[in-house]
Amino acid sequence: MLTDLLMAKPPFGFDGSHIPGDQASAWDADEGHPYNERQTSKAWESFVTSGDLRRGGASVRGVIEESWQRSVQSGVDARCRGSSLIVSADNIHELRLKNEDLLSASANTLRRVAEVLGDAATMVVITDRNGVVLDVGGDQRTIESGHDIRLELGAAWGEAVTGTNGIGTALITGKPVHVHAAEHFSEGIKAWTCVGCPIRSPVDGSIIGIIDFSGPQAIFHRHNVALAVIAAGHIELTLAERIRIERLRLLEAGLERLPGTGSADGVVILDRFGRVVHHNDIASTRWKAVAPASDLRVGARLLADRDGVVPAEIAKDLPEALREQRIEPLAIDGVARGAMLVLPAKPRSPAVKTATGGSLAGTAARVAIVGRSEALLQAVDRTERAALGKTPILLEGETGVGKELFARLVHAVGAKSGKEPFVALNCGAVSRELLGGELFGHAPGAFTGATREGRPGRFEFAHGGVLSLDEIGEMPLELQPYLLRVLEERAVCRLGESKLRPVDVRLVASTNRNLKQEVADGRFRKDLYFRIGAVKITIPPLRERAGDVEILVDHYNCQFAGSYNREPLRFERECLDFLQHYSWPGNVRELRNLVETLVLMSVGDPVTLKDLPEDMFEADAPATPAKPLSERKAAPDDEVARFDEMERRAIERALAAAGGNVTAAAEKLGVSRSTLYRKLHQYRSRP
Repeated sequence: MLTDLLMAKPPFGFDGSHIPGDQASAWDADEGHPYNERQTSKAWESFVTSGDLRRGGASVRGVIEESWQRSVQSGVDARCRGSSLIVSADNIHELRLKNEDLLSASANTLRRVAEVLGDAATMVVITDRNGVVLDVGGDQRTIESGHDIRLELGAAWGEAVTGTNGIGTALITGKPVHVHAAEHFSEGIKAWTCVGCPIRSPVDGSIIGIIDFSGPQAIFHRHNVALAVIAAGHIELTLAERIRIERLRLLEAGLERLPGTGSADGVVILDRFGRVVHHNDIASTRWKAVAPASDLRVGARLLADRDGVVPAEIAKDLPEALREQRIEPLAIDGVARGAMLVLPAKPRSPAVKTATGGSLAGTAARVAIVGRSEALLQAVDRTERAALGKTPILLEGETGVGKELFARLVHAVGAKSGKEPFVALNCGAVSRELLGGELFGHAPGAFTGATREGRPGRFEFAHGGVLSLDEIGEMPLELQPYLLRVLEERAVCRLGESKLRPVDVRLVASTNRNLKQEVADGRFRKDLYFRIGAVKITIPPLRERAGDVEILVDHYNCQFAGSYNREPLRFERECLDFLQHYSWPGNVRELRNLVETLVLMSVGDPVTLKDLPEDMFEADAPATPAKPLSERKAAPDDEVARFDEMERRAIERALAAAGGNVTAAAEKLGVSRSTLYRKLHQYRSRP
């Protein structure tokens, strides 16, 4: 339905055949009488001078008259030229993050409407629930003209700011509304026409934003309101579907936690809006005794509304009667999206209550490390135990294994207030000349490239929290004594100064080098190595994490499909088997980039070996050589085994002749590359 209407361009045609030149007879779709610009202008002049718009017999629509009255009561200047309130760049960034669901759900509709409107001199605007512009699209010339009246990103268009207009009046009335030319209260925007329609939350029906079509008077048409209504409805449907999917994933996340509950425990699942998504029968029975004043039903709100953001300490936001119960955050793709409330069969001891108070940061940091292999879980367990101390931690692992995630886990688990800073610096990404200033800060003009004012370094920024130094092995030898001194004295001296500044910092260093060998070769100080390596944790490469490849593929597949508004990909079993056996020199980072590329670029379904990059095949062939066939034992009396042995020998000879190039070997054998790889994995998996 939306597609049909969006593709029907006549309502926005500008050949002049259906828009009279003097605009005197443009039809009012709401109240059945014609718009008369002269009479409307006369009514406005009378209203702003005497407060009586009917003097001289002039009149306007009821919705416009009421809006003019509100504009006067709000103190809006009738002679202004548009919005007088623009939020700062920082605030608009914060607002866009806060309204990420709305912007994501409206992006496709905004694009399609803009495409249909083409050069129809119309801009499309999305605002938040207060009328602040969050996104614009449509005709570029109209968007540029919008700057003249401050109809632009970050501008506030509520009625109390700019008077009668499509955005502000739709917010007040809660209904679709068009405001045409002279009907605007502010004189500076009377050359414009706008149509605004509320976008409502699928959760509770409250207004969360406005979609608005704005442009010169010539775009006025009665069908504009219908198009705005359908566009808003499409956004609402998209939001509802996303919330539905999110709730299903919340239930899945809750199911994964059920093994930690008893069969006699009551369980309540809450979404990120604090509303009940699901509860079992035991919870219904126990609820009356635990919280008789609260309502336990699907849709009831138990947590205060925080615009869909789960609070850091969930228990504090629960009704008082429920704060003693066990509450755990539920994360989706590493982000807290809800919570599970457990009503135990037996009262818990105070010690248990304190331990499970529900640190969102710790849970989210743990969930961000995706995988279930024994090697990974051991590394996570060691990290969490080490995080409870204060000594420096050295994370060792190949490039791409996720060392920063483990550093963040140290920060989250060791945090007490939840406000401790986490500061990261890649020692290999900063030049040798500037690294000292970045780490320790500098006095004004201390060296070439230093600022005139001087500045604190990363140690000072990390005071009270965690400083993560990645690629610590890249630190120049001449800077290493300074780092050692800061760690020993717990005080930093800015370059060019003699003043010591106390710092309380937990250091987490990361490296993909063999620092012990670096010490032996004289490229890293031995005393510093022992200082930062008191606790060493090795993060396993992906090839050693049995079973995690498929979990990670599924994780990133869902994540990127959601980000790009696409259906998750399906992978052929043969393709997944290849990925399981691939050596992954780039580890998790390589896998993540691969899945993102496939989600963006794949045109077929399911994903097959042919969709994988060529270099994966070239890199992997010599990396995991098959066991020499001469060492394998064939069953002499088994015809099938003898045939397999002959096939193995042919493959081995072809690979040797092609120098390990799988593509060339496949051509020589007269088979496809995917067939050859299937055979290779088939033979390598046999004893």
